Amino acid sequence: MDPFASPERLIERVYAYAAYRIGAGPDAEDVVQETFARALRYRESFDPRKGSAIAWLVGIARRCLADRGVPAVATLTDEHEPASAADELETRSIDRLDLHDALALLEPRERELLSLRYGADLTAKQIGELVGMKTNAVEVALHRALARLRTQLGESGDAPAPGRSTVRPLAAPTD
Repeated sequence: MDPFASPERLIERVYAYAAYRIGAGPDAEDVVQETFARALRYRESFDPRKGSAIAWLVGIARRCLADRGVPAVATLTDEHEPASAADELETRSIDRLDLHDALALLEPRERELLSLRYGADLTAKQIGELVGMKTNAVEVALHRALARLRTQLGESGDAPAPGRSTVRPLAAPTD
């Protein structure tokens, strides 16, 4: 099985992971480029029996980030959503800054798990295989990390505080 048979979605997911960790833009693009360069160099080492292509690529991206000395501080961006009005842009910018500040207060492990789940869009099983945790332990850790993040953002349950964005999972990935 060729992990690069359909690279567009893989590139998007690796970029989303990198952007979640270090912010959108040229630095995240460099990480994606470095990830795919390494993956192409070591493409024979990909074994679909050990995991999916995206999990393999995110593992490489994690090493690329570690090699750069990138701290485990995740950020979120909404670069694909056009602003319809100046006040909407201001609100989204404030929400992103609030989210960035709240993420910075989490433990590095929690930030990494959230980056893998919501940045790279990996399943709990894929994350577990990547970081050496059982699937159930990943699910519990993600639940707790989201609860702490919501607390930091001043949210209770699923109802957002006024003027705050809610932390929502992306669509569930398919294996």
